[in-house]
Amino acid sequence: MNSNIIKALGKPPVYTKTTGEFWNDEHISKQMLKAHLNPEFDGASRRLDFIEKSVAWIKELVPHLQYSNLLDVGCGPGIYAEKFVQMGYHVTGIDFSKRSIDYARQSAISKGLEISYLYQDYLEMDLKEKFDFATMIYCDYGALSTKDRQVILSKIHHHLKPGGKLLLDVFSMIKFEHFQERQTWEICNDGGFWREDEYVALSGYYKYLDNVTLDQILVISKYETAIYYIWNTYFTKETLTNEVQNMGFKVCEVFSDVAGDVYRPESETIAILLERK
Repeated sequence: MNSNIIKALGKPPVYTKTTGEFWNDEHISKQMLKAHLNPEFDGASRRLDFIEKSVAWIKELVPHLQYSNLLDVGCGPGIYAEKFVQMGYHVTGIDFSKRSIDYARQSAISKGLEISYLYQDYLEMDLKEKFDFATMIYCDYGALSTKDRQVILSKIHHHLKPGGKLLLDVFSMIKFEHFQERQTWEICNDGGFWREDEYVALSGYYKYLDNVTLDQILVISKYETAIYYIWNTYFTKETLTNEVQNMGFKVCEVFSDVAGDVYRPESETIAILLERK
């Protein structure tokens, strides 16, 4: 067997990063956008009915009349951003998927919505503007390494006005406990999510110390072999609270999700509203 494949199938050090920007791959980014825009699928964005409930609740929680200037971190194709604008916020969205940003810009133009979209790595954002309110929704925060979580909190803190609010969500320890370690393989004769043409996907799902999981996908096609790492860190209410407080934020409230459900320890997600000190 090819020694490179054997090596690739090994369990990598925690938070090993995928080589290259797979979210900007011509084929993969097209599949990701399709998943985002499917109103019945919650593997990329949440289902449309949840998003509508979420935005209505956020407007009550952080009113646009007091917190008008909103930064949507990891905005994707603008699903939340458009609804925020329709609720009265002035919105800037930032994302590192060029296809998603291009779609978001065209969608806003077609609907006559004024939204500023930035194609940029939010870990490197350095904007001239200060914001009243920032959102980082659908557990993107936990997909980052410990170091990168510190970076994004520092960046958002810098871009918020004193007293500005940040709403983010993460996966809880209940979700971690439900995660099953396993290995699977799939033959896609007519292409699929990872490639347009025939390929084989060998996937490993692993748990690490410190409540971290990895989805590792090795894609083998006639042209190349590539490996993708999708990480998640899971939190308790206490570990999340301690982490954000150490980065200059005050905890305002904790919920079960970004639609305002009361915090319950058995929920698979935790949402937290923060204030910049």
